[in-house]
Amino acid sequence: MTVSAVRRRHLGVLAAFAVAALALFLLTIALGPSRVPLTDVVRVLTGRTAADPRWNAVVKEVRLPRAVTAAAVGAALSVAGVQMQTLFRNPLADPFSLGVSSGASLGVAAAVAGTGGAAGTFTGGLAGLGRTGVVAAAALGAGAVLSLVLLLSRRVRSVATLLVVGVMIGSAVTALVSVMLVYARPEQAQQFVLWGLGSFDATTWPDLKVMLPVTAVGLGTALLTTKQLNALLLGEGYARTMGLNVRRSRDLALLTTSLLAGAGTAFCGPVAFLGLAVPHLAKVALRTTDQRVLVPTAVFAGAAVALACALATQPPSTDTVLPLNAVTSLLGAPVVITALLRRGRSTQEPVS
Repeated sequence: MTVSAVRRRHLGVLAAFAVAALALFLLTIALGPSRVPLTDVVRVLTGRTAADPRWNAVVKEVRLPRAVTAAAVGAALSVAGVQMQTLFRNPLADPFSLGVSSGASLGVAAAVAGTGGAAGTFTGGLAGLGRTGVVAAAALGAGAVLSLVLLLSRRVRSVATLLVVGVMIGSAVTALVSVMLVYARPEQAQQFVLWGLGSFDATTWPDLKVMLPVTAVGLGTALLTTKQLNALLLGEGYARTMGLNVRRSRDLALLTTSLLAGAGTAFCGPVAFLGLAVPHLAKVALRTTDQRVLVPTAVFAGAAVALACALATQPPSTDTVLPLNAVTSLLGAPVVITALLRRGRSTQEPVS
């Protein structure tokens, strides 16, 4: 296949995921316990008033923040997954391999076990802290684990060793969380379990004013460092011969990954499988590991898959709400299995 044909196919794949993300974004707003006509959705999104005034508040205050959250977190986790799998050259690496999710869980568990406030609904407050306290606790926990990993990365030369270190830290922190929950009240421990199931539904516009800029910085950094990732993909020895500062590039990739994963986890809980499955989906569709096309494709693919999962958690015209991580796991596991089976049979296009 000629270079121009390859580029046309790559642009076609990118455009297909972008169109899918836009369509699913509109459907996520339109469908739910009550159906909002697409014409009214478009009216509200373009600054006009819906034909039925009731839909204005439903779209603006409930469904639009949910759809924006799903798209942003899906894109962030997917790009973080691309970076992790490239950095460690491991198809099973994901954004939470460094222990960011475990660190966020540790922060929330510490809030649960250390605060004696009356328990209420999870979205209204966790152990008396309120949602702001939950987000702050998750962010502090993720930041603490990230700092430890970055400190240890200075003493580790091999990325494979660093991956094992991150996994071990995550396991140790998870064990500590289990111990802490023993001392929590049963109702508080149950609320922690609910947080661990993940959710796109609890974010508000004030939350998004914090999450979206952080996510934008992470995505922008990832897009600007695709050449460095391509060099690392070919091995650290080759990257050094190209004049790349391997340690600095590795630290930047770790920081970017943790920023993307940490922002989503703090506000939505640990969302499983998106960061692991979507990079494989993008690679299979593109048939290349070239980061220059893989990273932007992962942005739209991640947004589309996350929005599809958001739709699946709330079947239309019902009051049923399914756990987000159950849906992401059911969708993500077959994708990863299929991609790994294809990995041994197909030949990817070389990075050019």
